Amino acid sequence: MNIKYNSKLIKPGDTFIALNTFNDGHKYINDAIKNGATKIIAEHGSYEVETLIVKDTKEYLINYLYDNYYNKIKKLKLIGVTGTNGKTTTCMLIHNMLNSLGKKCAYIGTNGFYIDKLIKKLSNTTPEIIDIYDLLLEALDNNCEYVCLEASSHGLVQNRLANLKFDYAVFTNLTHEHLGYHKTMENYAKAKQILFTMLRNKKYALINNDDKYKDYFINKENNNILYGFNKGDYYIKEYHMTTNNSYFTLVHNNRKYNFTTKLLGKHNIYNSLVSIIILHKIGFSFKKIKEVFSNINGPIGRMENIKYKDNTIIIDYAHTPDGVESVLKTAKELKPNNIITVIGCGGGTGSDREKRSEMGSLVLSLSNKVIFTNDNPRDEDPNQIISDLLKNNNNNNYIIELDRKKAIEKGIKLLKNNDILLILGKGHEDYQIIGNNKTHFNDKETVLELLGDLKWF
Repeated sequence: MNIKYNSKLIKPGDTFIALNTFNDGHKYINDAIKNGATKIIAEHGSYEVETLIVKDTKEYLINYLYDNYYNKIKKLKLIGVTGTNGKTTTCMLIHNMLNSLGKKCAYIGTNGFYIDKLIKKLSNTTPEIIDIYDLLLEALDNNCEYVCLEASSHGLVQNRLANLKFDYAVFTNLTHEHLGYHKTMENYAKAKQILFTMLRNKKYALINNDDKYKDYFINKENNNILYGFNKGDYYIKEYHMTTNNSYFTLVHNNRKYNFTTKLLGKHNIYNSLVSIIILHKIGFSFKKIKEVFSNINGPIGRMENIKYKDNTIIIDYAHTPDGVESVLKTAKELKPNNIITVIGCGGGTGSDREKRSEMGSLVLSLSNKVIFTNDNPRDEDPNQIISDLLKNNNNNNYIIELDRKKAIEKGIKLLKNNDILLILGKGHEDYQIIGNNKTHFNDKETVLELLGDLKWF
């Protein structure tokens, strides 16, 4: 596709469209021309190359893509997953299971673009609509039958999925997040709700029956499937876990089915349940699903375990109050002697400061020791972020170490016997942004490096 909205990606002969996304694309028109753009699509201005002036460039692009490419991509069966937590894990489980069962499936989301394995990293959970079309066309060219994608609230509100039709829509949960953008939980719910107006064919809508916002997602026009614990069309009757596996019983039509997964925690039972339901609705028997499910790995950076002697180190992307609470409660269920937690919080323009004190209170109340550190403070003062995390706190079971590598090292050195070290907030990320400086940093790499260096340990 030779139409682009990023001036840096322009090649000779390309068309540049000036989108008003995070920045006004009109500011980059001259750069696009310098890089070889031979046509400009804009809302105003006069330029030295062929120019098309339209009322709304985003609307023009949506219609252009639909008219020229939708007939091709509509062959794909789309599975959309939305919610505050669980999108990535659920999508990756579906992606991995479908491929294991002979149904080629691509994945688009936080962890990148996958066809079998990682093809490319993405800058947004739900990319811009022109990027979505490019990825879907690539999936089609690689003989994919299904695409499982994460539908973020930003992506839905900003029409990055406009005119696409989904065969399955999933609502995982809704908790305090992105209120710097959406302002209220109602607005946040309504943004997620958009996905459930985009269904086709049998219109399968999977809705978490245990979430208090579930009614936003029940549309009488859809084939609504409720799931959860103890009640629903599919529900979990009981579960337990070890440091290696979770075990649960699924009930459907009054029949029980036992499953084992490598993923730990009640929150991952929800994610597992959704993936099983999708596979079941596609047409696989529970027996067939069970044959592959126990060997399926979760995504990188989601409850990743590193064993060290009698201790367990867990790396997780948890960056919301609900996500943090879920990981900590999972750790509690494993009955360690001590829980040590390394955590920070993202910052920068538009970040949700309201959630920080709740996260801080949760982690302090559920951990034996907390090490507060940097996440991605961006252009915000790291000390202010720590101050927000400690707001209204009366506990003293913490230390502050802004250098994340040193914080992780201190956490490892605190491990004794049958302890758990939680490293939260960054998960799969391989970078850290402090001020305007973006450097390589990955929690798992850092842990493995430190374990190799700590010869005395």
